[in-house]
Amino acid sequence: YIAFEAMLIPLYFMIGRFGVGDPEVRRRAALKFLLYSLAGGLAMLGGLIMLGIVPGGSFSVSKLVESAAAGTLGQGAHPAIVPVAVVLVLLGALTKSAQIPFHFWLPAAMAAPTPVSGYLHAAAMVKAGIYLVARLAPGFADFPGWRPIILVAGLATMIIGGYRALRQHDLKLLLAFGTVSQLGLIMVL
Repeated sequence: YIAFEAMLIPLYFMIGRFGVGDPEVRRRAALKFLLYSLAGGLAMLGGLIMLGIVPGGSFSVSKLVESAAAGTLGQGAHPAIVPVAVVLVLLGALTKSAQIPFHFWLPAAMAAPTPVSGYLHAAAMVKAGIYLVARLAPGFADFPGWRPIILVAGLATMIIGGYRALRQHDLKLLLAFGTVSQLGLIMVL
């Protein structure tokens, strides 16, 4: 988690300081990226801490999934703690993976130079949120809110991202919205 969040600072500077075009547009894009990613990261951190301290919880993902699948996660704790924590983790994962309604940061970040844009589209940023959802799904898929949140966000992202990609003339924006659409498809799957 710390290494994942540590990427925000250099990416913020790479988006905002380098590249072509209006410097003000790049700075706004960098700030949008930073705020969305930071807010999602804080939500995810809050959820992970809550899941780690409840009875049966752990800070190890494999142990967390095991206890959730066994039904021992959060026994004896307030009944709302685990569902709230799961929604916070999902909120962070959806933000990091540019899902609707948090997808605006990825196309805006295309103001960055092409190598930085390629890095944003690589597994290092947007796929990590999807990986987290896939890693937690075996234990948490039956928790209240998990499937509806994933399906609605994924389908909306896939459809709206695909539609927006079809309407683009700028190749980097076409790639950005195409990536958003494919991330929605992966999230649904």
